[in-house]
Amino acid sequence: MKERLNALEVALANELREREFYLANASRTANPVGAAMFRKIADEETEHYERLKELHAVWTRQQLWPETLPLQVKGTAVKGMLQELLKKAAEMPPADSDDLAAIHKAADFEAKGESHYAKLRDGSGDEKEKAFFALLVSIEHEHYQSLKDTEEYFLDPVSWFRKQENTILDGA
Repeated sequence: MKERLNALEVALANELREREFYLANASRTANPVGAAMFRKIADEETEHYERLKELHAVWTRQQLWPETLPLQVKGTAVKGMLQELLKKAAEMPPADSDDLAAIHKAADFEAKGESHYAKLRDGSGDEKEKAFFALLVSIEHEHYQSLKDTEEYFLDPVSWFRKQENTILDGA
């Protein structure tokens, strides 16, 4: 049980640190696509933090998985939000090296978060607990994919648009 609580405390600290990182980069960047993406993921990290905090409080008191903790969090909507913003991409300033460095750093900690939650999932014998951490794994993976998608756009907006148009045209 102590190991599980320690793992949750690490996850709580990571969610807060990541949220602050995303908010700082949303304020720093001059690129509206990057700013919107960073703000959206920061909001989602806040929700993750709140769910983990509830879980930690119950485990600290009862030392078991709570019956009332929601097993869902809002799904990530970063990709759809990016597609809407990118319709105006010709008017946007290009990304700079700080934007790309932030994307790389964020992708790294999303990948680490995915791995951390996968370990929590795989180490549990409780089906509800497994389902909750599996959900967090999938959301961290979506964040990672959104960051890589944004990186691709920052590096080559024209090719990114072609790829997106082909996806829409071929029905994929």
